Amino acid sequence: MKIVSIAYSKKKGTRKTCVQEALLIKEHGLENDAHAGPWHRQVSFLSAEAIDWAKDKGLDVGFGDFAENISTTGIDWKNAPIGSRFRLGKEAVVEITQIGKECHKKCAIYYQAGDCIMPREGVFARVLNGGSISVGDAVEQIDTV
Repeated sequence: MKIVSIAYSKKKGTRKTCVQEALLIKEHGLENDAHAGPWHRQVSFLSAEAIDWAKDKGLDVGFGDFAENISTTGIDWKNAPIGSRFRLGKEAVVEITQIGKECHKKCAIYYQAGDCIMPREGVFARVLNGGSISVGDAVEQIDTV
């Protein structure tokens, strides 16, 4: 299980820009990301396998296109119980707070990609312990509910 992409955006509802490393801030989220703040959806996750599935369906998409902050391999995020905790890299720890989301209107991602898998596949978490993360860092489940 590892991080394969890290992405952020300055504005909500847009595709995110991929970076090689970033800082997760305790009880805030990914530094410089529009979705960060003092709430339960501080950082978002999507599996690389879900993105590959969307590509196989003919969508021209890549990492960050579904507005996910972190993409990983080897983790079935949508089946991780709420309350599960994961270590990212050496220090950062997140706790799953929400699986999927309701979209009240079609966002820019839907219109650009033709579909959005975040409502079905995306997972949201709060940052319990901050730290630097990089593409290639290990992800370890450290606690389940």
